[in-house]
Amino acid sequence: MELESTMQGRDSLPSPALCRSIFSQIEEIGWEHLIKATEDLSSLTFRILDEKGKCHVAEIILSHNYPHTPPSINADLPSIPKVKWSSTSRLIDVINQLREHLKKLEEVWSTLECIDNNLYVIGPKEQGFATMHRHISLCEDCSILLHINPCQPNSLPECRFFGSDEKVDQLLKNWKKNSRNWKSDKAFHENLATILETELPRPPISATTATQNRDEVIDCGICYVTYLPIDEELGSDSGCAPDYKCENTNCMKAFHTVCLRDWLRTITTTRQSFDVLFGNCPYCSEPVAVKICD
Repeated sequence: MELESTMQGRDSLPSPALCRSIFSQIEEIGWEHLIKATEDLSSLTFRILDEKGKCHVAEIILSHNYPHTPPSINADLPSIPKVKWSSTSRLIDVINQLREHLKKLEEVWSTLECIDNNLYVIGPKEQGFATMHRHISLCEDCSILLHINPCQPNSLPECRFFGSDEKVDQLLKNWKKNSRNWKSDKAFHENLATILETELPRPPISATTATQNRDEVIDCGICYVTYLPIDEELGSDSGCAPDYKCENTNCMKAFHTVCLRDWLRTITTTRQSFDVLFGNCPYCSEPVAVKICD
C-alpha cells in the first residue's frame, strides 16, 4: 500500500475519531485490497476483482464532510454508479455497489471482446475499460468507427464511415436499408456483416495470436513491471520475470516472488511457519505461500 503525502480534500488531517472509523472500514474491505491512500485520507484507492477475474482500480474520494456526505467514485469505467448512502453506510457498501455495477458492465465488455476477436480492429491502440469505440477496417481503403452503447451493447451502434465517396455512399445505403434487420440476440460481427452486405476481414494472424497469447508476457501484480531491475542487491532475483502465479483459476495473477514476499511482510494477518510466509493473494484473497529465502 502506498501512502501519498498530499492533502487533497481537506485543509487539515481528520480527527483521531474519524481516522479510527476510516481505518475500521478499510479493515472490513481488507487492507490487502488498498493500493494507496492520501495522508489526509481524502482519497483511498482499491483494487477490485470482477467475476471474470479482471482487476479494476477504483478511487473512493471522501469529502471534508464525510461521513455526512457520500463518497464519490473515480474509475476507468464507461459509467460510474451513483453512490447510495445513508447514516449507517460504510465504505464496504460503496465497494459492494461498485461490484454490482461491474456485473452490469460484463455484457458490454463481452461484446467488445467479440469485436476484437472477430473483426480487423485498427484502433484505438490503447484500450481501457471505459473505451467504448472501435475503428474497424472493412477493406483496403475503407473503415468504420463504431460507438457501442454500454447500456445496450447489442443494439445497433452509432457509426461513421471513412473512405472514398463511392464506397462510403454504398455502405451508407446498405446501413439505412438493412438497419431494421439488426438482431440483439445475434453475434455483433454477424449483424454488422448482414447490415453492410459484405464479408468483413478477420483480424490479422499476428493480431489474433497476440490476443490469444496476451498472458504470455505478464507484468507483476505488485510492482507492475515484467522484469526486475538488474541489481546485485536482488541476488538471484535480479532481472527475473514473474515466477509465482495465484492458483485461483479466476485470478491467476502473476508476481515476482520477492515482491509477493515483501508485500506479505507488510500485512498483519500474514503467518510464518519455519521459512514460509502464509497469506492471501492481493487480488482475490485466496491463500498464497512463499519461502522467506530462496
